[in-house]
Amino acid sequence: MRLRVRHAADPDLGTVPARPAAVSGLKVLLGGKEVLRGIDLEVRSGEVLSLVGPNGAGKSTLLAALSGDLPAAEGDITLWDRPVGEWRPIDIARRCAVLPQSHLVSFPFTVREVVAMGRAPWAGTTRSDHDDKRIAHALALTETDAFAHRPFTSLSGGEQARVMLARILTQDAGLVLLDEPTAALDLRHQELVGRLCRDLAEEGRSVVIVLHDLDLAAAYSHRCALLADGRIAACGEPAAVLTAERLSAVYRQPVKVDHDPDTGSPRITPVR
Repeated sequence: MRLRVRHAADPDLGTVPARPAAVSGLKVLLGGKEVLRGIDLEVRSGEVLSLVGPNGAGKSTLLAALSGDLPAAEGDITLWDRPVGEWRPIDIARRCAVLPQSHLVSFPFTVREVVAMGRAPWAGTTRSDHDDKRIAHALALTETDAFAHRPFTSLSGGEQARVMLARILTQDAGLVLLDEPTAALDLRHQELVGRLCRDLAEEGRSVVIVLHDLDLAAAYSHRCALLADGRIAACGEPAAVLTAERLSAVYRQPVKVDHDPDTGSPRITPVR
């Protein structure tokens, strides 16, 4: 059965702009070290954009910069066609939902309570009338409704990851930023995440997802941005970006690239 995210983008915000986020000439420093440099990238509405590349290439840093969580040492970061620094935190939260790699919840909140935290940006607005429906739907989409009343701290790593994804879905933002959401998931739920990302894009939202699974990125992305040493080595449709020559050079590991006979998407295999 195909999964759908039924609720459209927030009417108070209007439609998601054609380019909800972008960076230009971006340079980011962490601890005095240059992590990103010369990055030009636009996020488009109605698409899934995957960020792929080796460890330390700058994928998570770029994701954090897009959300305004990291400042630019040089260059520009825009959100909803305005400099990200001009937005209040609540304005950003109503437009941009961010799923980080770590899922630290110290207190024994129930799963439903954790998912309900995604509705916080809409507290005190007419949108809060939809809280219960949004929470229930997100639990069902992520297949976490069966343990909605269990403490979050009692769950496995994969179950926790799905709960945090449900929290992001309840936020109902036009721009969704996901940092390695499939890392702890089994095969079924990796595919579930891919389908959910596509469904969000079909609604006109934008999804930016950091992935290490190149096959998953190829199957579900409209575009891939391949990062290496703090720069974008290539960006475009998966088949154009994920070539054997380029991947072998960037990852310093020989690979071969075949194509799925049904979908035509690239399938990457290490040469052993």
